[in-house]
Amino acid sequence: MDRIAPRFSRHEPLRHAAALMAGMACGLDRKNCWTIAEHRGDATPDGLQHLLARAKWDADAVRDDLRDYVVDAFGDPGAVLIIDETGDVKKGTATVGVQRQYSGAAGRIENSQVAVYLTYAAPRGHALIDRALYLPRCWTEDLDRCDEAGIPANSRGFATKPTLAAGLIARAVEAKVPAAWVAGGEVYGADPKLRAAIRGHGLGHVLAVAANRRVPTAAGPTRVDQLPRQLPAWARQKHSAGAGSHGQRYYSWAWIALDAEDDTDTGHHHLLIRRNDTTGELAYLRCYTPRPATLRTLVAVAGQRWRIEESFQAAKGPTGLDQHQVRRWRSWHRWTTLAMLAHAFLAVSTAVERDTQPTPVGLIALTVNEFRRLFDMLLLTARRTIKSLRAWSQWRRRHQYRTQLSHYQRQENQ
Repeated sequence: MDRIAPRFSRHEPLRHAAALMAGMACGLDRKNCWTIAEHRGDATPDGLQHLLARAKWDADAVRDDLRDYVVDAFGDPGAVLIIDETGDVKKGTATVGVQRQYSGAAGRIENSQVAVYLTYAAPRGHALIDRALYLPRCWTEDLDRCDEAGIPANSRGFATKPTLAAGLIARAVEAKVPAAWVAGGEVYGADPKLRAAIRGHGLGHVLAVAANRRVPTAAGPTRVDQLPRQLPAWARQKHSAGAGSHGQRYYSWAWIALDAEDDTDTGHHHLLIRRNDTTGELAYLRCYTPRPATLRTLVAVAGQRWRIEESFQAAKGPTGLDQHQVRRWRSWHRWTTLAMLAHAFLAVSTAVERDTQPTPVGLIALTVNEFRRLFDMLLLTARRTIKSLRAWSQWRRRHQYRTQLSHYQRQENQ
């Protein structure tokens, strides 16, 4: 809170921001302005809703503070910037960015809202540091809809997910975030403009590509799924992609040198092929390094890609990243930024505890989720009274009555 305090001109919204983040870190099953305000002992959620919708403060400036906080704690010159999108299933059509589209979280096409995120991953820890809401064409081509959602004029142009990712990476580079690599999934590995942008920043990349993609080889453009059959058995090496909950994640790996993507490119390109020796499943990754790198180094970077999935898991349930009940552009960015900051606090604090309190024999290392439980039980658990419980029951019923009455009146007037 000391870091972001200068972003608020008045104490009241700063106090509400602190209350909202404390509520995001607590053990509530569902986290929104209603449930957090009740849990905190407020009479109504008006203060939290005002913070998200109307109070004067800059969510992007707080995002910059969040990024600096994470870099101060985890900064490492060999860190990995990891990009990925996630979808939040939503009802209705009024919430900004919502349409029927593929949601990776749901694993299918759903009425959902999709955003691209950037995670900073280093040996000491990892956390989300930036975000960009994806607007489908049906939104960017509907000016009235954009007006209703409060989307700024300079944010209404259609941008693909790789374009949004390029913006997140450029912002991190401009802020001099220490990093050497970018990692991401197939959506990002397939985009030549994004790959060129990463090279232009002097960063290496390890980006997944689909099996039907073609890559430039000495024999000409070739589908990546045709290359494994050309490799001799000795070309595969077994390496771990990192430690998982069930032990080291061992795969068989091979790499093939690729031609440069353009005449000005002086770096080193490879196709990295990963085989699951149990199932035989293959995965392909396009790699670029400004300077020569070993196979083991590329494997290590590839293994870091899953850190963003861990960040999503830790930020969604534990800090309510996906549980907002807001519809407008400004409110989404404010909620998301504060949820990311709450998650970063948990990640950094967990790392500090690991450094100062060595893990006893017979226990696993302290996790972010376990730290959150302890933090909640020791410092955040609220004491409720019969009076406060009754007051909130009446407030909810009164609000629901007004909503129901409004629906009936609307039907009668049609």
